[in-house]
Amino acid sequence: MSDVQQLSAEVISCAKDAGVQLATAESLTAGLVGATICDVSGASAVYRGGVISYSSDIKAEVLGVSSELLVTRGAVDAEVSMQMAEGTARVCKAEVGISTTGVAGPDPLDGKPVGTVFLGVASPRGRRSRELHCTGDRAAIRQQSVQEALELLLEELTAMKKFSS
Repeated sequence: MSDVQQLSAEVISCAKDAGVQLATAESLTAGLVGATICDVSGASAVYRGGVISYSSDIKAEVLGVSSELLVTRGAVDAEVSMQMAEGTARVCKAEVGISTTGVAGPDPLDGKPVGTVFLGVASPRGRRSRELHCTGDRAAIRQQSVQEALELLLEELTAMKKFSS
């Protein structure tokens, strides 16, 4: 079992233990986080679904990300990632949302260099983001983003479990 598969299995187990449902909002990873979660048997018990929001209008219209924020800061932004996470949790009727937005390359975007990624997480405990500076080609940046998103999700689920105890 690869590290990412093991991480996915831990995420599913922890979500089951916490009694919560999960949802994803993905831009640069285009569904890879959700697919990686669903590669593990038993994912359907906790994974509600996701929104692939590659374009800013989908981020705004479906996920409820502020259009003004998208215009002033661009899609590659910490606040955008948190609003995406909140939006997918709402749309998919899940307690926990995780999001990815960033620049996989080959060119910079919104003034951000290739490899800049923001992850967002939203749960009953609140919301937060994590900034990454990934390296490598497009595929490597996307894979690093998936692994980091799963790690952030596992951290949040673990914290929720401790919070509710």
